[in-house]
Amino acid sequence: MEAIGKPVQSAAGPVAEEHSRRAQRQVVVLGSTGSIGVNTLDVVARNPERFRVLALAAKRQVDRLFEQCRAFRPAYAVLREPADARRLAELLKMTSLPTQVLCGEEGFEQVAAAPEADVVVAGIVGAAGLKSALTAACAGKTVLLANKEALVMAGRIFMDAVRTHGATLLPVDSEHNAILQALPKGWQKSLDAAGVRRLWLTASGGPFRTLAAHELACVTPEQACAHPNWVMGKKISVDSATMMNKGLEVIEACWLFNVGVERIQVVIHPQSIIHSMVEYKDGSIIAQLGYPDMRTPIAYALGYPERIEAGVPLVDVLGFGRLEFEAPDVERFPCLALAYRAMRAGGNAPAVLNAANEVAVEAFLERRIPFTAIPDLISHALDRVPPSAIHCLEDVLGADAAGRQAARDRLISLV
Repeated sequence: MEAIGKPVQSAAGPVAEEHSRRAQRQVVVLGSTGSIGVNTLDVVARNPERFRVLALAAKRQVDRLFEQCRAFRPAYAVLREPADARRLAELLKMTSLPTQVLCGEEGFEQVAAAPEADVVVAGIVGAAGLKSALTAACAGKTVLLANKEALVMAGRIFMDAVRTHGATLLPVDSEHNAILQALPKGWQKSLDAAGVRRLWLTASGGPFRTLAAHELACVTPEQACAHPNWVMGKKISVDSATMMNKGLEVIEACWLFNVGVERIQVVIHPQSIIHSMVEYKDGSIIAQLGYPDMRTPIAYALGYPERIEAGVPLVDVLGFGRLEFEAPDVERFPCLALAYRAMRAGGNAPAVLNAANEVAVEAFLERRIPFTAIPDLISHALDRVPPSAIHCLEDVLGADAAGRQAARDRLISLV
């Protein structure tokens, strides 16, 4: 790929600029206008000697993407819709920015596999981010995975691609990133050989952790999106409120760390200071603590295995007081149990679970169903879609479509 326009040169001249770029890692940010993308760019800006933005890709936020292009001067920018891409190209032309604009799924996949790219940050939410993340893995890139749905839907296919093409997969989800930080060197060979007994995923419990069960049916999208500790997008905020987000993370952890679902334990930790823990056979539990800020796991993954500046305030160990833990209530928040059910079933079940959840969350955000109907739609889809094996990406997409249709069928009967 070649960008339109002349390459950007520094005041030091083209030779010094070329040397600087060779020393920097070329970063592609998929989902640059979302929460993960914005935080990634913040970390990149704090470490200019280490990273250069090669490409930015977003869904629809033209103005925000344009501002990001002005700040980081990437070689490529991608938008989903042709009309949005044309508008961005016009804005860039008026400011003489030498950024080539691409569009559609092909554009996302093109930058994900760009020969110049060293690191691909997969930050697109939901099933929409699967293809581009998988493309990056097949291209042998270092993939910083924030799109947990890629492993939920196509775990075996994705991990096989990582191994076959020599890609490096680093989790950006704070919980999985914390586990990575707490594991010893060489854990990839075998968690048993590394002395690991269990993995503990912490969960804040979301905004409704202490709300009476009978009040859940009346909560609003605004309340569900008001997370007590984290600043996130709407979809993931609702998933946190239902605890489906933690269920998806359980499935993701199974694939990332090659461990059975029975060895993953979820624990409610309202303060969100401990991000996850690894329990060892000798009775030790090693935890990663930190301020609840996504820039910490992003910086760890970007700099891995080194530590780099993230701009995150230090935790006041003497001032944060008590750290509390409690078991999750799967009767009040059945989505977590549904995720365990899907992973135990295997095959197409996790993809069906994810698809139905996306339909249900969208319907809730549009005020078409109550909060308590979200698990109803998901359970219905798991019951209705016949189990089948997953052998290829087409199987995954078929399971996704079937799960969405089953959830929509149930939705019709509820509205």
